[in-house]
Parts: sequence; structure tokens; C-alpha cells
Amino acid sequence: MYTLSSKLKLTAIIFMVVGAIGLIYGFIAAPDTVEEVKEMMASEHHGEGHAADDAAEIHVEQLPGETVEVEDVQGYESEVAHTEGEQHAEAGHGEEASHENEHYEHILHQLQNKPWAALYVAAFFFFMISLGVLAFYAIQYAAQAGWSPVLFRVMEAITAYLLPGGIIVFVLLVLSGLHLNHLFVWMDPEVVAHDEIIQAKTAYLNVPFFLIRAAIYLGGWAFFRHLLRKNSIKMDDATDLTYFKKNFKLAAGFLVFFIVTESMMSWDWIMSLDPHWFSTLFGWFVFASLFVSGITTIAIMSIYLKKRGYLEFVNDSHIHDLAKFMFGISIFWTYLWFSQFMLIWYSNIPEEVVYFIQRMEDYPILFFGMLVTNFIFPVLLLMNSDYKRVNWFVIMTGIVILIGHYLNVYVLVMPATVGESWFIGIPEISAVLLFAGLFTFIVFNSLTKAPLLVKGNPFIKESKHYHY
Repeated sequence: MYTLSSKLKLTAIIFMVVGAIGLIYGFIAAPDTVEEVKEMMASEHHGEGHAADDAAEIHVEQLPGETVEVEDVQGYESEVAHTEGEQHAEAGHGEEASHENEHYEHILHQLQNKPWAALYVAAFFFFMISLGVLAFYAIQYAAQAGWSPVLFRVMEAITAYLLPGGIIVFVLLVLSGLHLNHLFVWMDPEVVAHDEIIQAKTAYLNVPFFLIRAAIYLGGWAFFRHLLRKNSIKMDDATDLTYFKKNFKLAAGFLVFFIVTESMMSWDWIMSLDPHWFSTLFGWFVFASLFVSGITTIAIMSIYLKKRGYLEFVNDSHIHDLAKFMFGISIFWTYLWFSQFMLIWYSNIPEEVVYFIQRMEDYPILFFGMLVTNFIFPVLLLMNSDYKRVNWFVIMTGIVILIGHYLNVYVLVMPATVGESWFIGIPEISAVLLFAGLFTFIVFNSLTKAPLLVKGNPFIKESKHYHY
């Protein structure tokens, strides 16, 4: 039996507390008025602000009627021209002030969205890890894999986060539906009233149906996970293969349910943040991200537990196979990323390509950096078969992969919610700490609830003596 160490428990609690405090500060520090935004921008761009003010003054001085010296030719005509010039100047100044206020209001909404978006990104990222592990776990059962049963309890522990993590994401979606945040622009009636494209999608993109779908996804996934875990525990004391056969059937049924609901979830929770844009590859793209993140987490946890004296039945061949999945799915993710990007970029349809232009112009380091963290780095480090057996190599690569896929979620969410006003600051770091602590506490606490080796599985002997 695994025992949760006091150090790990304390570390998880500290992460949660520090993360919660940082998030609270992030919400408090967010500006409430346009004036606060102006003060923030003035303090950050003091020199630029003065230059802009000087340019504005010069522009106004050069408007008609303000600096024109009218000679005494016809006094009346000169006076009329001067008056008209003043009216034009006032109108121009009014339009300029109106545009300026709209610009500052836009930035205000972005900065107010920033802590919410940071919270949503971290909540979804850790939730998708547990969902990816549940899919991988079901695949092992459905395929009747002989190498992986010794890792089942690690997988089950990671999926323990599915329900609490899903509830947190669902609460954030409900808060969006109640207009307590503005993550989903299509939920704003004022926006919909002036947007024909969104109006055409209201049969699908409406708050009640949106939340009903979310409840179905989460309820279905949590229900399947509960049954699979329940049968797995009962299998320890079983004298026949009844519960194994039940899990085989459940896993097959779950995968059918998952392949549909995961795609719809990716449309609802991520793609609908940009309601004018869509991609037929998007469901697979999000799946590849959550799948490789989940497998990477399994590998890191298994190596950690083995180093701590647990999982003595896990050998380098098991780690090697996990690393092969990390390698292969990283390439699969890159294939989907490039296919989606290349086809849209080459066709150059304005309504589609603007999605990537925004990310390339406002998020260039993260957008192209993902190729390094999610493709180049894992391929170079895990291409050699021998490196897949080196535990510290796998852990190092895994950490980079997880960082890369956090950035992937960040780039999917932030441009639509925060736009060009992004920067990785206290809200982002705090949200990651909060959910990392919560994830660690729930997952490792779940490990203490059952023996680390599944009993009663017909492939357990093969798995314990697995060598590749």
C-alpha cells in the first residue's frame, strides 16, 4: 500500500494556498474603470504616452480654422470660415476622443478577463490530463494489452481528479453563462444582436443547451470512471474473470462515448471562444494534446513512485513503452497542428486565416515555441530507443511536454479572451500552482485507497515479467 508522505502533502497544500492568494490578488488588482487603465498604461509607457499626447495636440492645432491666419479680405467670409473650422475641429476632436475611449474600454475588458482566463486555462489543463489518462486506461482494457496492467492503479489515481476537476470547469462555465465573466463572447446578448454569424449559430450556441451538453459530457465521463474503478477494486478479490469482462465491455462503450463527446467538448469549451472560426480537425487536435499530456503524467508518476520504493514490478520496458507513446503522440500532435495551420494559411481565406494571424502577431514566442516544446524537443530526446529507458531523460522530456501543452491551451484560450493585453504574470502562475497542488493532493491521496498492484487481472503475470 502507498502512504502519502507528509512532505508531499504539505507541498501540495502550500501550492494551493499560495495559488489561491495569488489569484485573489489577480482579481483585486484587475482595473475597474477606464481611468485605472489609463493610469496603468501611462505608468508602463510613460515616454510613449507623452509622445502620443504631443502628437494629438499637434494634430488638433493643425485642424482647419485653428492655425490658419485669415487676412482681411472679406471679414464676414473669414469669420464664417473660422467658425466652420472650429466646428470641424470640435467634431474631429470628439471622434478622436470617442475612439480613444473605445480603445481603453476594450483594454479594460481584456484586463478584467485576464485572471478569469488564467483560471480557466489552468483548470482545463489539469482536467484534460485526467481525461486523457482515462481514455488511455480504457484503451488498455479494450485492447486487452498485456504490458500495462501493472500501471493500472497509477492510471486510476490520476483519473480520480476527473470529477473534482470537471466540477471546477463546469462552475466556471456556469459563471460565464451568468455573465460574471466574459470568456465566451457569444454569451453576450449585445454582441449577438449585432453579429449575424453568431446569430446563425444560436440554435447550438446558447447558454442552456451549452450547460446541458457540458453536464452530459462530465456526467458520462465520471460515471464510466466510477464503474471502471469499482470493478477494478472488486477484481482484487474475484475468483473468476467476471469483473474483468465487465471492464472490457465498459471500456469499449466508454471509447465510443468519448470519441463523440470529446470532439463536442473541444468545440464548446475551446473553439467557441472564437465563434467566427472553426476547424474540422479541432477535436482531434485537442485530443492529441490531452492524450500525450496524460501519458506523460503516467510516466512521471510511475518513475517517481519507483524511485520511492514502490512499483517494484515496473521495469525499464514499461517506461520505454510509455516514452514511445510520448514520442509518437507528440508527432501526431504536430501533424494535426501543421495540417490545420497549413491548409488554412495556404487557402488564405480571411475569415479563417485571421485566427492564426492574431496568434502569430500577438503571441509569436508561444505560438512558434510550442513546436520546440511539443515536437522538436521530445523527438530529439526520445528518438533513440536507449534514451527511452533512461528515467531522468523521460522525466526531463515529460516536464517540457507538459509545459508545452499548457502553453498550447494558453494560446488556444488567451487570444479570444485577453487579446493583445496578455502577459504571463501573477494570475497565470498562481492558477497553475493552485491546480497543481489540488491535482497532486487528490491523485496521490487516491493511491492510498487500494494496493498498487491489480489482482485478478488475467494479464498481470505477463505484465510483471514484461520485457521489450
